[in-house]
Amino acid sequence: MQLQQLTEKYNKELSEKTIVEKLQYLVEQHPEKVVFTTSFGYEDQVITDVIFKNDLDIKVVTLDTGRIFPETYKVYRSTLERYKKPIKAYFPPTDKVEELLDKKGPFSFYDSLENRKECCFIRKVIPLKRALEGNDIWITGLRASQSNNRSDMQEFELDEGNNIIKYNPLMEWSLEETISYVKEYNVPYNVLHDKGFVSIGCQPCTRAIQPGEDFRAGRWWWEQGSGKECGLHSLKK
Repeated sequence: MQLQQLTEKYNKELSEKTIVEKLQYLVEQHPEKVVFTTSFGYEDQVITDVIFKNDLDIKVVTLDTGRIFPETYKVYRSTLERYKKPIKAYFPPTDKVEELLDKKGPFSFYDSLENRKECCFIRKVIPLKRALEGNDIWITGLRASQSNNRSDMQEFELDEGNNIIKYNPLMEWSLEETISYVKEYNVPYNVLHDKGFVSIGCQPCTRAIQPGEDFRAGRWWWEQGSGKECGLHSLKK
């Protein structure tokens, strides 16, 4: 069955199942080929808790861009200590990072959208492709209400660029529901969330948001009309 047909099948046939049941089904149908990428934000910590508590055979990985907050490393450590399960880190290629800094310096991403996307591609997209290689299912912490770009998401989507089926288990969750889960189950979380950081990426590119600002306003705040995406979740080739 082609990936598009399989995506449509999962959206239709798994719609009434719980998140745990869906994850268990995916593990059974795609043994050793299900991967979850975490950046240790609220949403990803919820999914990590579900995977680890239910001892699901899902690879949990993270993309270490080399520019993340110290607070993110702390929740990384707390998560390892809490669950006693491995989280594999993928890094950007050293030669490309060195070349970028040699040619354009450490803050080229502030100069233009092209430069910013170049940095994101090197530090995020290339490691992601390594992390996804050989897998059938990619689990993400995306929620539909995070941005206008994500408002028409489905639970299961075909990511053509990575030739993989993406499963978004928290697609219909609100931020309030996500936070409530973290608090109820005492899940480790990034303390930056308590300081107005709702979406946490690389340190030079992330700020806290003010009351009334859009969810994604703290990411690449100097840009206007860019869509506020880094390229990880582009569905088209």
